[in-house]
Amino acid sequence: MVRSIKNPKKSKRKNKGSKKGEAAAAASSSSSVPSAPAKVWQPGVDNLEEGEELQFDPSAYNYLRGFNIGWPCLSYDIVHDSLGLVRTEFPHTVYGVAGTQAEQSSWNYIGIFKLSNIKGKKRDLVPAASADNDADMEDSDSSSDEDDDEDESNDAYTRWLIKDVWDFSSYLNALAESETAVSRGDNSIHRHSPIIKFTGHKDEGYAIDWSPVVTGRLVSGDCNKCIHLWEPTSDTWNVDGNPFVGHTASVEDLQWSPTEADVFASCSVDGTISIWDTRLGRSPAVSFKAHDADVNVISWNRLASCMIASGSDDGSFSIRDLRLIKGDSLVAHFTYHKQPVTSIEWSPHEASTLAVSSADHQLTIWDLSLERDEEEEAEFKEKMKEQANAPEDLPPQLLFVHQGQKDLKELHWHPQIPGMIISTAADGFNVLMPSNIETTLPSAAT
Repeated sequence: MVRSIKNPKKSKRKNKGSKKGEAAAAASSSSSVPSAPAKVWQPGVDNLEEGEELQFDPSAYNYLRGFNIGWPCLSYDIVHDSLGLVRTEFPHTVYGVAGTQAEQSSWNYIGIFKLSNIKGKKRDLVPAASADNDADMEDSDSSSDEDDDEDESNDAYTRWLIKDVWDFSSYLNALAESETAVSRGDNSIHRHSPIIKFTGHKDEGYAIDWSPVVTGRLVSGDCNKCIHLWEPTSDTWNVDGNPFVGHTASVEDLQWSPTEADVFASCSVDGTISIWDTRLGRSPAVSFKAHDADVNVISWNRLASCMIASGSDDGSFSIRDLRLIKGDSLVAHFTYHKQPVTSIEWSPHEASTLAVSSADHQLTIWDLSLERDEEEEAEFKEKMKEQANAPEDLPPQLLFVHQGQKDLKELHWHPQIPGMIISTAADGFNVLMPSNIETTLPSAAT
């Protein structure tokens, strides 16, 4: 949100700082140039003049870098590791798995990647140097998906089709044991078959979620309005061919309850959210209208299990208290984004914090516990003087705005590294650690 604007026709500008709780990323900035007060640029509101370009403020991040694994990856997940449940000391190591969206379906693969030697530091308001870019990235152990040899059109909202379960443990172990200097750029392709293939879905699917309570239990949803339950056995899964049916349009996302083994939630193009109990049959226990447009994504708060967040095709997102579901359950409703919400996720470390991505190329972070404090704002403005002039109409709950990626599709908080978010878009991945999100990070990198 706080951006400096460089105009070759005028004096070049260099960011001096950012308002607490507001920052953004875009194209790389130039070298040392005469400084001028930063100007706040609002996407969707302000326009760039001819010859102007946006610069990001490196002091807004403890760490920021981009990477890719070949083709765009519109859906991915962070792999839990054994390096520590809560890690705050740099350097960091991250593992992930992603499915590609290639030009031809026969070129698609599932990529397993490792980011190692992630070095960063807690930024001061006015940094002495730009952001570090010391992480080494390894693309490794990918598997081709040859289930469909026919070309498919690349739908901007398509994630991978839900029908297979894979075991990549051997490849992950090999990746964990690899040395960065040896493996860098040495990508491997492996032909690997899934453990199980389910053909019961009659249409493509976008929705899947693993239960956090029962290991191996999952649900999958499709565009044909059906949801199937997968129950783990000793060496495979039993998939119930009798689907859960209640939505009148495509099932877009699924979320298990963080505390109850038999309860999950779904959202749909029909604008509703449904809560299901697998013990009570194949109809929803409760269903309610959540948005006036398609409900694209939902997230169930694992630290405050009564709260569920939803993002809509109209750019809005809402927070609801499930304890009040039969009455007025709406806790908050935000219309900041002007394009469809593509991903939403509660922080695994702060119960009031969540992140949202949108087709407007923005990733925003929100803290619902915040309220406007005019006295504090006045003190900050006095301290910053002319270095940042933020618009008056920004929601006080808006902590951070990250930009620079095209067509953001999915984001995840790292469950073991407080303050780290990884986002994927049409032009690759970003790893970001905003400087105003996690206060327990070290003040300096080692």
